Amino acid sequence: MGYSNWVSKHATKHKQIVQKLLAQNYTKEMIIEYFDFENMKAKESDFCPLYAKNKKCHEIESLNCYLCSCPNFRFNDDGIKNIEAKTQYSFCAIDSKDGKQGIYGEKIHQDCSRCSVPHHKEYVEKHFDLDWMKTMKQCSV
Repeated sequence: MGYSNWVSKHATKHKQIVQKLLAQNYTKEMIIEYFDFENMKAKESDFCPLYAKNKKCHEIESLNCYLCSCPNFRFNDDGIKNIEAKTQYSFCAIDSKDGKQGIYGEKIHQDCSRCSVPHHKEYVEKHFDLDWMKTMKQCSV
């Protein structure tokens, strides 16, 4: 599955949860709290395949799943540029010191596994929008 397909499917799941919470009169703060890893694992098990394995994408104590993907992640399913006979498909717009480019055969993808930026509650509060796609709009290049 390409990045665009994943974003589209994830946006649908995200929107369904947010709409359910809004129907229950959740505030911004309550919605952000709801997206805490432990709560999501218990109440929204289909949101992330890692929930079934009781595994976090990043090993931080208070992982928030609201953003899931990072607004600083940039991608293009057709490729961004060629580097030494390899095609780069993604990168970090802020060049995070905790990120790196991973080479997988002929493909180069951003490896965000050591970067937890979008999973901190403070970051989510700063970049919060009820429409996840608005927050992620700059990701596709």
